Amino acid sequence: MLESKEFSAYSNGQVIDEGLRNFMLKIYNYMAGGLCATALAAYIISSNTSLLRLFFNENGYSALGWLLLIAPLILVFAFGWVLQRGTLQQVQAMFWGYSVLMGVSLAPIFLVYTGASIARVFLITAATFGALSLYGYTTKKDLSGWGSFLIMGVFGILIASIVNIFLKSSGLDYALSYLTVFIFAGLTVYDTQNMKSLYYANGMGGDLAARGAIAGALSLYLDFINMFMALLRLFGERR
Repeated sequence: MLESKEFSAYSNGQVIDEGLRNFMLKIYNYMAGGLCATALAAYIISSNTSLLRLFFNENGYSALGWLLLIAPLILVFAFGWVLQRGTLQQVQAMFWGYSVLMGVSLAPIFLVYTGASIARVFLITAATFGALSLYGYTTKKDLSGWGSFLIMGVFGILIASIVNIFLKSSGLDYALSYLTVFIFAGLTVYDTQNMKSLYYANGMGGDLAARGAIAGALSLYLDFINMFMALLRLFGERR
């Protein structure tokens, strides 16, 4: 009887661990697909003069460009509503649409920075992200207390960035870039562990697991993009 119980506990643990691995794999696959969609959209816009003029001109963003720059922020808030009330297909469409719109808004980086430096910073970001996410997945330390601190940091960066639009301080811009790397590095670790915790707490499967994977992918996608842009501002080679 004792051996039977031990075998049952071992089998249940195996099923849970396999389910968690599949769940995390879905998250990373969605995230990688979102990054590819973003990169492709940014490249297509930046390499097509006619499309580029729709969104950007010699003075910066056009009216349509400003709209598309703000659109990803609006979609982030709308995503939560669709996640709760929409169909799985609508959640997926929201994720892919967000990835493409983000690519359009990031198209100017190909005009400002050299292609070689963009590729180099992307690889640095990917390696850093991978190490941080692996730590978040494997650590036994409880990181739940990080959440409120990191979210406050994100709002602080956002407010300071808006203020710096008017101040145009290069020193503040560099300081914010370093702070952005620090904050979103922490969020990468926190979000990865949080996804594990949510899986264990809810025992997710089926439609719920699919929605959770997309939501997790969006969180990690945003962590990656923000780290990448901050590192590009710090180490990218301008044309």
